[in-house]
Amino acid sequence: MKPHRTPLAKVKILNGTHELSVHDLKRRDDSFTLHYTITPPLPDAADHTPVLLALDAMDDVGNEYFDWGGAYGAAPDGTHTSGSITAQPALAAKACEVRIRIDFLCGGQEHPCHLMLRTSAARA
Repeated sequence: MKPHRTPLAKVKILNGTHELSVHDLKRRDDSFTLHYTITPPLPDAADHTPVLLALDAMDDVGNEYFDWGGAYGAAPDGTHTSGSITAQPALAAKACEVRIRIDFLCGGQEHPCHLMLRTSAARA
């Protein structure tokens, strides 16, 4: 991830207290992965209840995608959280856009986040 690049998407999350920036959508043979940052950083899981993420998505040709796991952690300088979350199956070759829902589970509450991302198949 290149922090100086313009994010693919930015959205306020967790009741507007944090901002999610998606920096990359990486296609793989069996899945796709979103790489993101969250500012300010999420609370330290050692001291607080961890924030869990769950993803589901649908592309513009009708295919559905489901969470396959991910990981996140605090940046070394403590300014943000960096992470990735993966979905399966692989993005359809003809898909130009994917509608993504990420649920942030925190303190027994669900905080949904909705994103629309263009894929590498998108026409200019």
